[in-house]
Amino acid sequence: MIQQIEFLIQDLPDADFARRFFTQLTDKNPVEANKLLRQQNQGLLADVLALATFSPFLATTLLQHPEYISWFGRNRNEANNRGRDELLESLARFSATNSTLEPQILLSRFRRRELLRLYLRDIRKQETIAEITEELSNLADACLENALQIARQELDNRFGIPLEIDDNGRAKRAKFSIVALGKLGSRELNYASDIDLMFIYSNDGATSGTGRKGATSNREYFGKLAEQIAKIAGEQTNEGAAYRVDLRLRPHGRVGALAVSLKEAVNYYKKTAQSWERQVLIRSRSSAGDAEVFKDFYAKIETNIYQIDETVENALQNVRLSKQKINLEHGAEKGFNVKLGKGGIREIEFIAQALQLAFGGRDKWLREPHTLISLKRLTDRNLLTENELTELSDAYSFLRTLEHRLQMENGFQTHAVPDETHKRELIAKRMKCNDLTSFDEKLKLHSNNVNRVFERVFNRDALAQTKRKTSFSSIRKTKTLTETSPEAFDKATQTQSNQLLTRIAESLESSEISFNLSDEKLNVLTNLSEISPYFGEMLAANPRLIEFLPNVETAFSAKNYSANLRQVVENQSVLRDEFAAMRSEWAKHFLEIGTFDALEKISLRESKKAQTELAESSVETALIVAKKELTRRFGEFGGESKNDFTLSVLGLGKFGSRGMDYGSDLDLILIYDDEKPSPVANLTHAEFYSRATEIFIAALSSLTREGHLYRVDLRLRPDGKNGATCLSKSSFFNYLRERAQIWELLAYVKLRAAGNLDFSQNIETGARKIVHERAGRFESNELNVETKRVRDLLESENALKSRRSEINIKHGAGGMLDVYFAVRYLQLRDNLPDDEANRSTDSTLKILRENGSLSEENFTAFSEGYDFLQTLDHASRLILGRSKPLPGASQSVLSDLARRIKLNDANELLIKIAVQTANIRTAYEKVMS
Repeated sequence: MIQQIEFLIQDLPDADFARRFFTQLTDKNPVEANKLLRQQNQGLLADVLALATFSPFLATTLLQHPEYISWFGRNRNEANNRGRDELLESLARFSATNSTLEPQILLSRFRRRELLRLYLRDIRKQETIAEITEELSNLADACLENALQIARQELDNRFGIPLEIDDNGRAKRAKFSIVALGKLGSRELNYASDIDLMFIYSNDGATSGTGRKGATSNREYFGKLAEQIAKIAGEQTNEGAAYRVDLRLRPHGRVGALAVSLKEAVNYYKKTAQSWERQVLIRSRSSAGDAEVFKDFYAKIETNIYQIDETVENALQNVRLSKQKINLEHGAEKGFNVKLGKGGIREIEFIAQALQLAFGGRDKWLREPHTLISLKRLTDRNLLTENELTELSDAYSFLRTLEHRLQMENGFQTHAVPDETHKRELIAKRMKCNDLTSFDEKLKLHSNNVNRVFERVFNRDALAQTKRKTSFSSIRKTKTLTETSPEAFDKATQTQSNQLLTRIAESLESSEISFNLSDEKLNVLTNLSEISPYFGEMLAANPRLIEFLPNVETAFSAKNYSANLRQVVENQSVLRDEFAAMRSEWAKHFLEIGTFDALEKISLRESKKAQTELAESSVETALIVAKKELTRRFGEFGGESKNDFTLSVLGLGKFGSRGMDYGSDLDLILIYDDEKPSPVANLTHAEFYSRATEIFIAALSSLTREGHLYRVDLRLRPDGKNGATCLSKSSFFNYLRERAQIWELLAYVKLRAAGNLDFSQNIETGARKIVHERAGRFESNELNVETKRVRDLLESENALKSRRSEINIKHGAGGMLDVYFAVRYLQLRDNLPDDEANRSTDSTLKILRENGSLSEENFTAFSEGYDFLQTLDHASRLILGRSKPLPGASQSVLSDLARRIKLNDANELLIKIAVQTANIRTAYEKVMS
């Protein structure tokens, strides 16, 4: 039997363990083992072996309960993220078939069974870290709700129901809420987290006394209820506990009552709670029970958490003290602590929470419990830079994944990366790194990035006082900058962007880089940093790129990006080196485009064309990298056929319309050819191409020492985040024909194949045809109503996120989305596909006018308005690196933008925005009326 699994285990992290596991399974349950060896179950066998080697803890679960294998086989390919209610239903069915078990054992077994399904999706990378931790939180919510139901029934039988008196003097059941704190509170639970809880009930009073022990006080009833819930969910049995329940964060800590009334809780947090206790409530919510109790509680104490008169210094100091306490308690520990160490997860959480406490009192939008969402919102408010957001988000994903791999080794709550080489090598494999060196480099990169931002946020005053003033002049003696004249240095140190140039100089000084920097290059560097802080930050982060600043006095000519990227990748033989080479080469070309653009040597159209070509070439190269890596894993596949690796990349959004700009995401759909045999005989199409997709996305978006290329967004794929990351051609076409909604057709109308594979072109042609056919099956009025609904929804959602003073030229009334939605609606209504050669909005507007779909008046309003807004958006991206609302209250930023687009001042810019958006909105309403 062992020989039959050799092919499946050769690329697993621990092939020896896989053999031992399967031998044990065969000995203990030969029936299940033989079932797995059947040809039709090869995919299931591969997944079972993968689970076992990634988690010996789950391997033990399968050996103890081999009947779970059949359940796992039915549920392993489930795409949906299960919510609390769905998990409660599943738990009810599990309970019905295991009715003789004690509640503690029942919950423990149910949780471990569900982890089989969840962890497979995790190691397959079918879900983001946010989606995994959300479903782990949903699972805990379901278990707590079940524990509450069991405990409440027992207490009701003893004492009757707890009563309170309503405003009309009538008795009714008192309400009760299980409040989640910490990671469960922010829906970021990991596999072996404690669950931090507190219990609040609505009012004091007494029970009805109808139980066998008569009446008691509500305080007594709810105290016993809390105790029983904690016991059911957290008591250790011979099969372990479902969760470790931690109640120490409740009011008054260990000496406090297990359950407190709403009034008591509010008084405590208003009058007694320390600052760290209020900080805890940033991540709080109702996990089970009556959510209204928590909502009432939170509404009354929210202003005590986020205080409007809180100073930045005090908020930072309070959180800093918490971190210093952690350092004292854990500073002597050996090895790297993923959670509490320098550059660890807790530093990311504290960065977010400190800034939320500092600014959340005056800005309600910053009051968000989830770490990743809060980081994004802090960036939108310019409290973090875009580069810091990318670094922190990528580090969070890497470190949380590492934490999961460590914990799922044996199911223990551990955060320490082992020191022993063989253990570290195993962790590296489970993290899907090429080798231990690659893992160590990534860990160092991410932890250094986190700690740098942490120090910037928490020590900015000290840094400002002690930082040595470095300039290009001061490093001239230590670097071979001999071609640079004193006059050029003087200009660099006198520019308005002196602070940024100082950072670039410091970065250059601390590096080992040495090269000649001519007057011309220093002038380009000075001008580029002054015009575009985005590119200045890029150079500060990677001073090696300074050497590749272009000579802007020569004419710009787009390079053969595809050939250049392909060449540097083909020169490498290891995935890590391919990623590094690809990023280094890409950065040179991206910098060249940005420099010519910033210094106005190329037009907006030329810039977008070059950026789109660079993105297309990056996608093509990422496919080459994926194929090379899969060849290394599985050997040559496909024989002599040129179409042995048929993964088609379809672009949407700006990529689809060939309008890529600084900070644009890559909106993609990935399709494989299911009409040809799978490239690897023992893997299904879905299994092979899901691995290809994983490598492809990592090639484009994973953060390495050399940075990353693009954010890859797959949310527009069929079934969204619940759908497969790559689909077969037949399933994609079937989805378009039968299930695609109008809002999806509005996106898919801009679909375009990236690359020149015949298969990709065929997919594009077929998909575009089906999109217009599908749209034709809807009534014109239905298209109209749904288009307006989606547009209105996006406008209202973004209005809630924005400050009143901000101007949203994309989502706001009369913004670019008005043009996008009107154009795409008319294309679908009148069956007018894009021009093959030119997919731009400008080109499509002309097609609509020429075909009578758009009046001359509306064409002019859309065309002129869109031209102005995209020019303004491009200027904003060039300066900031990403499209974001304009700060209406910031005259300096508006003045910079006005100058960039050849207007006199901020006032003229505001007037023109108002006029053009009003014209666009009028035309939009006419088209959609």
